[in-house]
Amino acid sequence: MTADRLPVVSGEEMVAVFRKLGFVVARQRGSHIVLSRGEDILVVPNHDPVAKGTTRALIKDAGITVAEFNGLLRGR
Repeated sequence: MTADRLPVVSGEEMVAVFRKLGFVVARQRGSHIVLSRGEDILVVPNHDPVAKGTTRALIKDAGITVAEFNGLLRGR
């Protein structure tokens, strides 16, 4: 997989990556996990897999690139 290709991930994998960026789980209601980092809030659906458009939007809202997300996903 190239560094800029959007991965297929589950909600739990996305939460793990965003936690590495300093987000903390604020709460969960049903299948939606709310993460916060100061004023920034992300709502991650706990689905497997998360829809590609949702994944791309959450990566953008977190302020990182797809390549950075892939690096964090692989543990770099």
